[in-house]
Amino acid sequence: TSADEVRAHEKFASETNLASRIQALADAVSPTPDTHASASSLVAQAHFRERLHHSSAAAQMRVQSAEMFVNRAAEATRSATRDQSAIEKLLDRARIAAVAKEMRALEETPPISPLKTKRHDPC
Repeated sequence: TSADEVRAHEKFASETNLASRIQALADAVSPTPDTHASASSLVAQAHFRERLHHSSAAAQMRVQSAEMFVNRAAEATRSATRDQSAIEKLLDRARIAAVAKEMRALEETPPISPLKTKRHDPC
């Protein structure tokens, strides 16, 4: 639950970091106006840039997937917390009911017990 949420946040941070590194690489190989390169060099850069854009798109999909996983993990943690507090409330109510039942049983016992000669009534 909370461990899953922590892992989901770490995965989301990792995927976001990877996407930003890929985008930085794509920006680094983009052509500049003052570049005087050969045609084959420009073709290679264009091919590499296209591959980086495909990788960037895939990384963005992984980031979106990781973000959805983070949201699901956070909701699961909140749900588990709600369930835990509901269970604790039910257990507390059961304890209170058991104590009240024991108190009523003590109040209903006869004032003189066969084991003891004197028993004081509850005040």
